[in-house]
Amino acid sequence: MALKKKKPGEKKNKIKKKTKKDIQAFKKNVETDNHKISVEELIQRLRTDRDKGISHSEAKLRLELYGPNTLTPIPPTPKWIVFLKVMFGGFAILLWIGAGLCYIGYLFQTFGQDKVPDDNLYLGIALTVLVILTGLFTYFQVHKSSAIMDSFKNLVPQYATVIREGEINTIPAVEIVKGDIVEVKFGDRVPADIRIIEAHGLKVDNSSLTGESEPQVRSTEFTHDNPLETKNLAFFSTNVLEGTCRGVVIATGDNTVMGRIANLAAGLDEVQSPISREIQIFIRFITFFAVILGLIFFGIALLLGYPFIDAVVFLIGIIVANVPEGLLVTVTVCLTLTAKRMASKNCLVKNLEAVETLGSTSTICSDKTGTLTQNRMTVAHLWYDQMIVESDTTETFRGSIFNDDDPSFNALLLCAALCNSADFKGGQEEIPVFRKDVNGNASEAALLKFAETVSGGIGRVRQKYPKLTEIPFNSTEKYQVSVHEFDSGNSYFIVEIKGAPERILDRCETIIIRGETVALTAHLKAEFESAYLEMGGMGERVLGFADLKLQKSLYPITYEFNTEPPNFPLEGLRFLGLISLIDPPRSAVPDAVTKCRTAGIRVIMVTGDHPITAKAIARSVGIITKPTANDIAKERGVNIMDVDPREATAIVVHGGELRDMKAEDLDAIIYFHNEIVFARTSPQQKLIIVEACQRRGEIVAVTGDGVNDSPALKRADIGVAMGISGSDVSKQAADMILLDDNFASIVVGIEEGRIIFDNLKKSIAYTLTSNLPEIMPFSCFVIFDIPLALGTIAILCIDIGTDMLPAISLAYEKAESDIMLRMPRDPFDDRLINKKLILMAYLQIGVIQSTACFFTFFAIMAEHGFPPSKLFGIREDWDSKNVEDLEDGYGQEWTYRERKVLEYTAGTGFFVSIVVTQMFDLLICKTRRNSILKQRMGNHVLNFALIVEIIIACLLCYVPIFEKTLRMYSVKFIWWLYAVPFGLLLFFFDEGRRFLIRKNPGGWVEQETYY
Repeated sequence: MALKKKKPGEKKNKIKKKTKKDIQAFKKNVETDNHKISVEELIQRLRTDRDKGISHSEAKLRLELYGPNTLTPIPPTPKWIVFLKVMFGGFAILLWIGAGLCYIGYLFQTFGQDKVPDDNLYLGIALTVLVILTGLFTYFQVHKSSAIMDSFKNLVPQYATVIREGEINTIPAVEIVKGDIVEVKFGDRVPADIRIIEAHGLKVDNSSLTGESEPQVRSTEFTHDNPLETKNLAFFSTNVLEGTCRGVVIATGDNTVMGRIANLAAGLDEVQSPISREIQIFIRFITFFAVILGLIFFGIALLLGYPFIDAVVFLIGIIVANVPEGLLVTVTVCLTLTAKRMASKNCLVKNLEAVETLGSTSTICSDKTGTLTQNRMTVAHLWYDQMIVESDTTETFRGSIFNDDDPSFNALLLCAALCNSADFKGGQEEIPVFRKDVNGNASEAALLKFAETVSGGIGRVRQKYPKLTEIPFNSTEKYQVSVHEFDSGNSYFIVEIKGAPERILDRCETIIIRGETVALTAHLKAEFESAYLEMGGMGERVLGFADLKLQKSLYPITYEFNTEPPNFPLEGLRFLGLISLIDPPRSAVPDAVTKCRTAGIRVIMVTGDHPITAKAIARSVGIITKPTANDIAKERGVNIMDVDPREATAIVVHGGELRDMKAEDLDAIIYFHNEIVFARTSPQQKLIIVEACQRRGEIVAVTGDGVNDSPALKRADIGVAMGISGSDVSKQAADMILLDDNFASIVVGIEEGRIIFDNLKKSIAYTLTSNLPEIMPFSCFVIFDIPLALGTIAILCIDIGTDMLPAISLAYEKAESDIMLRMPRDPFDDRLINKKLILMAYLQIGVIQSTACFFTFFAIMAEHGFPPSKLFGIREDWDSKNVEDLEDGYGQEWTYRERKVLEYTAGTGFFVSIVVTQMFDLLICKTRRNSILKQRMGNHVLNFALIVEIIIACLLCYVPIFEKTLRMYSVKFIWWLYAVPFGLLLFFFDEGRRFLIRKNPGGWVEQETYY
């Protein structure tokens, strides 16, 4: 029966609809019965033949209908759009508005005046250059590739072996269609999702999908309802480690499990970072405040009888004075400096805003393998001579804890060394054993490295006892056998066997204890069971070992061994003991988890591994410290159903349970349990867990290294990928990469993130403080009709001249002592720029600064014959070019040019007073709670910035060229000192405020002024 071909329009609509598809569809776990039904029924459903496959013409038709076996790429955001977003987004838009208003102000002035002052034009040009340069800097710092789909493509096999019309063909993998019969072998990548119809010793690596590091056995039997768990399915782009198989294709391209993850990761929207939200809120505030203030003074100017054009110029002046021109550069540079500092500590930041996000983190959803653990299987415990012996799982293990003269231990070690297919790759003589690369699976590599470390040279042992034949491990018998030369008193050969402990024990009649071979009694079997359960209960993979020395009389030196069928005994063996393996936790992780707890950050383990293993690792690193409901039930000797789940604050949730859970049930688990482990989770479930945490208002960091982690990494507030073991996909989806794959590096990042949030607050407080003395001259100019005390050019000199380096230097300020003892900041309450900071900057410190500046301005004016009483209402005559004989308080006459020189000189005095008080402001901004005496002056960049600030101010005041270009005139030394008493007042006022905060934590002063 031929398939009906669709019209071209239909296909187009289908693609369009898919791009708009609700992302919720991809969050659901794979639902199919292709693994449950019989092979015959599946073959019939797919209209194929298990021996001949489909015809070439049918394959062509299906390729046209379903499309190629490839992942549909999501069009990347064009670089020019990314550039425009950086150039016109966030703070930049505020500066563009400021520049635009300057140009408009200049144009208005050209209509109303003969000789137009060029302040607004210069300021507009300066702001334009500033925002373009900062935008370019940010673009090159922040720009990250959106090639998530490209890295998925790297996983796709290029060619595949298919059977069509009964012939074996090698075709490009993109041409495979549903119903094709494919063959895969060791070293191949699976070309599509397939149902296995024949298998011979097949093992696949599913770690990119499930996070499980152990090779997975695949066969024709249906073993689990969950498609990801059953043995009779193999998935698109997973690697074949051993064996061969034949299978029928059940899904291709976007419909594969890998395709669903690709669509899920690429289809998720970027999460707005906390600092981006904070800056947005600040922009709204400053815009609203500036416009309202400007409109008020615009109205006042009109009421006072100013011409409309003059009133508009005042309006623009007020708005521009409110724009903190230097803040964009300050924030960008502060984040960049922290990013560089973090890179030196193995945290590579791809997105500058992620620096602060990590500091805001309240929940970390961490993968297990490779992040919390070392990503290397290691011998953890041994059972021999009726006792469990603990091995050292750290990288410093030297093997000296074991007794070389112990015959029981030596027999067990010999079996682990000989019955082992793994061997070291060549050319690694100088590399430590634990870092050597191995040919072989993870379990055998662990045994090999253990034997090498303890024996001091496994090569010599294998040369002494050459291997004659072996039976590889298979999933049915669950053991591996090898026969070796073993010339001893009564034998030439020895059989060594390892495998599932219960299977090995069943084949044994004797056991070695303290070097003696004794009968395997019921009592000894019970001891074995107890040890097996104890080791398995620690989440370790347990292997049993046995041997048998073959008698010379039955197996002479000329005997030829055969394995099909075996012509040597596999019963009546001597049991040697148990060895358990685990991927051990990294040594720095327990301390890191403790630091997270102290800092109020919850660490949740989300892994694809087995619940028992996950729980054991979680306990060993401190993620779980209290009993679970299972533990309580076992302790009380009752059924788990009789235990109230809320009694236990710790819980281990299986992916199977999660699949049937409603969103509110998951929310309840996250709310009522402080210590959580999610095991056997799918990629979709990892994403759902992250979103459940975010629903509670948590700032969520996610760590991961596999393809399966990429959707959760992208959805998280900050995704953290692994630099060494991480896939390209996870690195593309993440915001930050741990170069050493170590969870402990995240804690370093959190500390840096918290420091930068504190320091950004300090920088912003410092920068905003000078806003009031910059606004007040315009206000007094309009309301009190006095000469303009500070021009727009002088404002620019402060914001991107004298204030810039001091503001940036605060990024180098060390942490206040309580930085990692605090709870994570509340994103709804503890904002980057909050009401308390604004009130402090404008109405407390800003008022003192403004008073100092006007004192200096009026003092200089008074010294030249214009006391304050004379200045009020003088503006019209003062600014009139026609008035060449304006009288001062001493009866002296002043020409227009002389008046302007005096105005600019007094204005320079106003500028100098801002610089002096800002130096004191910089000292008080060093700390928000500690005394300056405790914080000390250890920030050498800040000390240098204070000197540079004075040098810049002196250059602006005393270099003659700036008289014409910036209207900055020389000022007497004494005029610098007028602001010093106000600076000291400012310093002692804030020291007193912080003293009251420390003396009475949580009191009125802290509630009202601690920003």
